[in-house]
Amino acid sequence: MLVVATSFVEKTVVCGRRLVLLNRHAISARRGLMVSGLPGTGKTSAITQLGLAHELPDRARHPNVNDRIPVLYITVPPAASARMVAAEFARFLGLPVRARSNLTDIIEAVVGICTDTRTGLVLVDEIHNVSQVTRAGAEVSDTLKYFSERIPATFVYAGINLDTSELLAGTRGAQIAGRFTLVPTRPFPYGDEWKGLVATMERTLLLHDHPPGSLVKLDRYLHKRADGMIGALSHAIRGAAIDAILSGTERVTKSALDAIPLDHAAEAAKKGH
Repeated sequence: MLVVATSFVEKTVVCGRRLVLLNRHAISARRGLMVSGLPGTGKTSAITQLGLAHELPDRARHPNVNDRIPVLYITVPPAASARMVAAEFARFLGLPVRARSNLTDIIEAVVGICTDTRTGLVLVDEIHNVSQVTRAGAEVSDTLKYFSERIPATFVYAGINLDTSELLAGTRGAQIAGRFTLVPTRPFPYGDEWKGLVATMERTLLLHDHPPGSLVKLDRYLHKRADGMIGALSHAIRGAAIDAILSGTERVTKSALDAIPLDHAAEAAKKGH
């Protein structure tokens, strides 16, 4: 299914592209973006759409140039060390990471490639895995800060409830809070935007016998079922559509949606309703 351009996705893209332009000629102290919220509210989709919105125009401006890497994307592993995070940068760029490669070697190789290939946007997902109150987490934070100083790019962090996380603890956290703009995401209330989400997702279904508009009639039920979470909504509709194809019914019904197990949070909200 396509990624729906929700108000949150649009705000992330607009804020991110604005920062890229503001940072373009900055020598240091570049400003960044933090995308924060509960699981299942579309944080990863938002930052990847920002990456797409940056990369496509860049490639259109340089159609015959193959040595550009406009966007770099990594996911911070749980209990990550500084070397592990640097290695994630290297892997995205296709650089070999050998057992004997030390942190400085990896950083220098990454910075060199990013500078040569005009990387303008660095997306760091699952940043909530970094805790400033542990030595390893503080070293990861310092490494990311060093990358941001050496690579002339805009850094975007995405993670769960960053405003209250240990990422912003202590002096290092205060530095991040002072340089990064926060874009919060939250569950969707039941209203016009939610109804539009359901309608847009329904239009993408390629089912032979699905009556148009039948999911729109279930938009309030779907809101309760997914607890306003776009991730749970997408999972329910896609899961029911797959079942419809496998069973041959070729339509998504309320009973088919009921049969799709969602994440624990959505299921708990369903019981609460």
